[in-house]
Amino acid sequence: MTSFTITDSDLAGIKDEVVIVTGASSGIGLATVKRLLSHGAKVYASDVNDLPEPEKSTVPFMKVDVVSWKQQLEMFKAAKEKYGKIDHVFANAGIKPTATLLEEEVDENGDLLPPRLDTININLLGCMYTVKLGIYYLKQNPNGGSIHAVLGLLRSLYTTLHPHLPIRINAIAPGWTATGIVPPALMAALGAEAVQSPDVVAQSVLYLFAAQKNGEKCHGECVYSNKGKFWDIENGERGLNEYVRKMLGEQYREEEEGLNKLRALAKKKGEGEGEA
Repeated sequence: MTSFTITDSDLAGIKDEVVIVTGASSGIGLATVKRLLSHGAKVYASDVNDLPEPEKSTVPFMKVDVVSWKQQLEMFKAAKEKYGKIDHVFANAGIKPTATLLEEEVDENGDLLPPRLDTININLLGCMYTVKLGIYYLKQNPNGGSIHAVLGLLRSLYTTLHPHLPIRINAIAPGWTATGIVPPALMAALGAEAVQSPDVVAQSVLYLFAAQKNGEKCHGECVYSNKGKFWDIENGERGLNEYVRKMLGEQYREEEEGLNKLRALAKKKGEGEGEA
């Protein structure tokens, strides 16, 4: 896997496209909002915290807790009502871990309390809600669109999205990035030379929205970013899955044959629904 660079010409296709960004008030989300605006995109932003200025005065925004299906639904409805369509969705909202599974907390009777799942609820469940709503609204767009989500959802949905739907799903894998997710003390220990700006990661987001390879836009890809360089570490059947294929050998071939049969059935079913 060789590195590549991203130029402004790669991002030209994002102009006038409508993009929903969750977790938009800081870090990678805010950097992505700024990048999108600079390239002429139309943004609808959300977060539990307000946008900073000047974006607060210019960008349509809704305060949303991504764990709430109702709040996310209202956000998508508002974005569709304002712009008439949705082209891309960046499921970016996330928090740093608040506890580990091994931490023990007890109630007033000394009984063990259940683990706190805030991180899972926001980083995974909230992302799943965003992706579910994104697919629903992108299906209403004749030109389709794209979603950025976590790697596990990318791998799952890449093989199960009906082929007749013009919807793409991709993911990003940032290197050490200056956001609120990693404690400042740890960032300082890493040193400035080891940490990249959120703007670098935002470039990879826009790239997956807009760039084309051999006349086709990105689908099923995961881009790793590190201080201005980018690597495509996942691309459908390539990338990290290729290493699994090599390790398992014949066993992987048997698994793949079964998976291909399921894909063929899904494709046939999808084509039938597309004609209905």
